[in-house]
Amino acid sequence: MEKVNWKVKGMTCANCALAISRYLQSEGLEDVKVNPISGAVSFVNTLGKDPQTLISGIDKLGYKVASTENGEGGKEKFLSTYLQKFLFCLIFTLPLMAHMIWHVHWLMNPWVQMVLCLPVFVVGMMHFGKSAWKSIRNGIPNMNVLVTLGAIAAFVYSLAGALMGLGENYLFFETAATIITLVLLGNYLEERSIASTQKALNKLVKSQKIMANMIVFDDQHKEVILPIENSQLRVGDLVLIKTGDQVPADCKILWGEASADESIITGESLPVEKVPKDVLIGGSILVKGTVKAQVTANAGDSVLSNIINLVKQAQGDKPPVQQLADRISAIFIPVVIGIGLITLIVNYFVLHDFSNSLMRAIAVLVIACPCAMGLATPAAIAVGLGRAARNGILFRDAKSLEVFRNVQQVVFDKTGTLTTGKFEVSSIQALSSDYNEDELKRILYSVEKYSDHPIARSISAILKRKDEIRWKKIEEVKGLGMQAFDKEGNRYIIGSFKAANHLTDDHSHSIYILRNDVLIGYADVKDELRPESREVIRYLHKKGIRTILLSGDRREKTELIARDLGIDQVFAEKSPQEKLDIIEALSNEAPTAMVGDGINDAPALAKATVGISMSEASQIAMQTSDVVLMDHGLKQLPLALGLGKHTFLTIKQNLFWAFFYNVLAIPVAAVGLLSPTVAALVMGLSDVVLAGNSVRLFAKNVK
Repeated sequence: MEKVNWKVKGMTCANCALAISRYLQSEGLEDVKVNPISGAVSFVNTLGKDPQTLISGIDKLGYKVASTENGEGGKEKFLSTYLQKFLFCLIFTLPLMAHMIWHVHWLMNPWVQMVLCLPVFVVGMMHFGKSAWKSIRNGIPNMNVLVTLGAIAAFVYSLAGALMGLGENYLFFETAATIITLVLLGNYLEERSIASTQKALNKLVKSQKIMANMIVFDDQHKEVILPIENSQLRVGDLVLIKTGDQVPADCKILWGEASADESIITGESLPVEKVPKDVLIGGSILVKGTVKAQVTANAGDSVLSNIINLVKQAQGDKPPVQQLADRISAIFIPVVIGIGLITLIVNYFVLHDFSNSLMRAIAVLVIACPCAMGLATPAAIAVGLGRAARNGILFRDAKSLEVFRNVQQVVFDKTGTLTTGKFEVSSIQALSSDYNEDELKRILYSVEKYSDHPIARSISAILKRKDEIRWKKIEEVKGLGMQAFDKEGNRYIIGSFKAANHLTDDHSHSIYILRNDVLIGYADVKDELRPESREVIRYLHKKGIRTILLSGDRREKTELIARDLGIDQVFAEKSPQEKLDIIEALSNEAPTAMVGDGINDAPALAKATVGISMSEASQIAMQTSDVVLMDHGLKQLPLALGLGKHTFLTIKQNLFWAFFYNVLAIPVAAVGLLSPTVAALVMGLSDVVLAGNSVRLFAKNVK
C-alpha cells in the first residue's frame, strides 16, 4: 500500500477537482483527496496501479501532473501561464476595443477585426476550449464550457456577419476577444489571490531545504566540515550548528549549549534554552551558541515535514458544509447553459433582435461562476489551517475546524495539561526498618523508568542511577500503577492510593510502594500550575463555555486546583475506563472538547467531539486527537477555538457571496443590464473577492 502525493495543474473550479477525484476512485484508489486551491492530489494506491497510467488518465481529463515530488515541475513553456496568455491576448484586444471609442476608420473593417481577434480566439480555444471539451467528454463539465460557448458564439456570429456583409451591427469580434482576455486576467488575479492563502504553509515549506554543516572524519581521524543539503542527512549523522544557523534536521545535542528560536514550529516567540541531550527541531534557528548534534530523523520523517504533510492533508479534506456547494456545482454548468438558451429565446421573441438577444445570452454564460462556490470553502480552510500551523496548532482534518463552532464544554486533564507536568520529588518515607530512603529510590527508579506516565517519567529522570533492579516481569495495570516481579518472585506495586487502600487510610500521599502486598513506603511529588491556565479558563467562561476537570488524582487535590482556577465541575479519582465513560456521556449531552496530554488520555481524546492533544513536538503523529497543540501550548487553546469558529464564519460568508452573486448576476445579465465584456470582468473578480475575504483570517482578531 503506497501513499501518493502529486501536484496537478489546470484546476479552476470545484468541478475540476470532482472530475479528478471521480477518475482516481474509478481506478480503485482509496482515500482520494483533491485540493483545487493548491493543486495537491493524494491517494492510497492499494492495487499497485502504474503511476504513468494514472498520469495519462489525468492528462486526458485536461489537467497536467506537474510533479510527483514536492510540487515542483519542470521549466514552463511560452504561453503556459495565465499572465503570459493575458498579456499576449491584450496586445490584440486593445485595438479592437479602441475602435469602439475612437471609431478609427481602418479598424471598422470586418476582416481587420477578424485578423486581430483570431490569435486571441486561438489562444482561448487552446486554453478554455480544450479543457471544456475534455470535461464534457468525461461527463463533468467545468466552468471553461461556459467561457468557450460564449466566445465561440460571439466569434462565429461575427464571422457569419463578415462573410455575408451584414454590417457593423453584426460584428462582435471585440466581444469574443474581450471575454477571453478578461477571463484570463481574472484567472491570473485569482491565482495570485489563492497563492496568498497558502503563504503560511509555503513559509514552512521553504524552511525544509537548507544547507547543513555535516561533520565527517578524514584519514587522520580529524573533523572535517562538509556542506551538504539537509535532505541528504541520515539518522546518526553529525552536524555542526552555529549562532544564526537554521537547524537542518531533527537532532539531539551531543556537545554545547544554545538558545533556539522555535517559533516557526511552535508559535512560541521566546528562545528556548538547550543543553546536551536536548532535542533541536529541524527548521528552528539557533539565536545564540554553537552545538554539535546527532541527526535523529530523516528529512521526510522530521517534525517540520510531518507538520507540512498534516496541514496539506487537512487542506484536502472537505467539511460537511462543503457538500451542498459540491452538489450544486455538479449540476451548475448544464443549468446555466439551459438558462442561456432560455435567455436567447425569450429575448428574441420580446425584442425581435437576434444580435441583442445573443449578447444577453452570452453575458449569462460568461457571468455565471461555479468557481466561487468551489473555492469558498478550500480558500478559507487554507488560510485557517496555515495560520494555525504558524502558531503551533495542528488540525488533523478540516472537519475539526467546523466542529469547533459548536463546542459548549471543555474537559481538561490535570497532569501535564493544566499543570506543568514537571514533577519534583518532595519527600520519600520508608515505613519499614528493612528499607531506607536510598533503597526506596532504587525501587522507584527501577520500576518507573518503564512507565509512560508523566509522574513516572519525572521520577525516573530525577532518581536516575546505575544500580537498577533487573525485573523478571514488569507491566502497567491501568488505573492502578506499575507491577513488577524480581528474579526471586517478589511482587512490587508502585501506584496510587487505590493500590494501598486496603492497607492504610492515609490518602495524602502521591505514590505508594508495596512489596508482596505490604506497604513499605510513600513518595510525594509536587507539580505546579501552568501560568497560562487561569487566563485560558477565564477566556472560556467569557465565551460561555463550561469547564470541567477530569483526573485520576485524589479528590482533595483535584478540587483544590479547580477552585483555584474557577473550573465549573470536577471528576476526580477516575480510572481510564471511567474517564472514557464520562467523556462519552458529556459528548452525548453537548459538543465537548477534551484537552489532554495525548498519552494516557488517548481513549478519552478519541471519544470526545473534539480531542485536543497537548503534545511535545516529537509526538505530533498522535492518532487519537483531532487537534495538536505543539510544545504543550495550552495558551494557544483560545486561538485554536477562535480560528475554528472564524474559519467556519468565513466559509459561510464566502458561500453566501458565491450563491448571492449567481442568483443576482444571472438575471441582471439576462435582461441586458450587463454586456458580455463587463460580465467577463465581474466573473473574474468574484473569485478574487472570496480569496480576499479568506486572506483576512491571517490578521483578523479571532479570540
